[in-house]
Amino acid sequence: MSEFKTFSINIRGRIMEISRPWIMGILNITPDSFYAGSRTTGNDAISARADRLIKEGADIIDIGGYSSRPGAEDVSPEEEYARLKRGIEIVRNIAPETIISIDTFRADIARKCVLDDGADIINDISGGDLDPEMHATVAQLHVPYVMMHMHGTPDTMQQLCDYPHGVTADVIAELGIKIDHLRSLGVCDIIVDPGFGFAKTVEQNYELLDNLDEFHHLGLPLLVGISRKSMIYRLLGTTPERSLNGTTVLNTAALLHGAHILRVHDVTEAVEAVKITGAITRNYKY
Repeated sequence: MSEFKTFSINIRGRIMEISRPWIMGILNITPDSFYAGSRTTGNDAISARADRLIKEGADIIDIGGYSSRPGAEDVSPEEEYARLKRGIEIVRNIAPETIISIDTFRADIARKCVLDDGADIINDISGGDLDPEMHATVAQLHVPYVMMHMHGTPDTMQQLCDYPHGVTADVIAELGIKIDHLRSLGVCDIIVDPGFGFAKTVEQNYELLDNLDEFHHLGLPLLVGISRKSMIYRLLGTTPERSLNGTTVLNTAALLHGAHILRVHDVTEAVEAVKITGAITRNYKY
């Protein structure tokens, strides 16, 4: 069990403390995300889901317009931006002060969403690998950056699960190199994500979770995104739709290892996990 460490991040001039685990609610404006229950397309559906996430206690709304599941259709930059822009506008109309993260690996889209539409955080599944301009863009924008670990692309990543020194050591080392680069560019607010399910086998995912304490040596807030993923439903022989209980179990394990942000489809259950884990560890109060 790892002690929870408080971090501060700068969100548009507001210094905000992560003094207890935050919940990042997923708002997918896509027709083909891996979990059907998270897909929203029409304005009414987007608005209803965003309102629900906020009322259930999401600290951040993470808006995605490009499915990263293997085999998903490619989305043009124009279509991805249109989806993200619409999502930001809807969330801002519902709750103007809500922290909004945009889930994109494209630097130009990240720039427009931050400068023109008011997004607060960039969440990049590729950690900068899919767009060489992303790190410089983050440095120019001065926004928090969620840097996830991945190899290859969503279509090739599951053929790229070789880690010569072990998955934990190699993922930490690869993230560490990128952190150093971001620091050299002047990026201050970095959040690390081990990338569960991305270029990892089921066994490697569980090894990473067991070794999650090791990621605290990076000295940065830690985001864990395991909601309804294949590491649950493949192990249990079920489906994403039947993986809520497994998600709660794994989220609790992540919290006991000191996770700072949980990225989830189901906010109520994640909030309950945070409250109960806080009562067990007495590391924080919700």
